[in-house]
Amino acid sequence: MTNRKANERLARALSISYEMLTAAEAANLQDLTLLDAERMQLLKSFRLEAKQVDADDRGLLLQISHVNDRTIGLVEHQRRSKGREMDMAAAGRRAVAAYSGVRLRR
Repeated sequence: MTNRKANERLARALSISYEMLTAAEAANLQDLTLLDAERMQLLKSFRLEAKQVDADDRGLLLQISHVNDRTIGLVEHQRRSKGREMDMAAAGRRAVAAYSGVRLRR
C-alpha cells in the first residue's frame, strides 16, 4: 500500500471517528454501530497492508484514539445515566404499588 493511500484511509477513519462522536452525542446507537464497523474495516486494512507506520500515520492513529476515548466516555456516561433513570422509575413503581391500597380519609 502506498503511504498516500494509507494516509487517506487513516484520514477517513479519523473523519468517521468524529461522526461517531456526533452520533454518540445524539445517542444514535444505530448510526454509531454502523460507523464503527466501517471504521474498523479501514483500520484493519491499514494494519494488514502497511509495511511501516511513519510519524504522520502515528499522528492520525493517536487522534483516532483520542476521539474514540471521548466517544466511549460519552456512551458510558449515557449508559450510567439511563441506568439511574431506570432505578428511579423502578423505585417509583414500587412506591405506587406499596401505596395503591391506601385511601386518604377525609
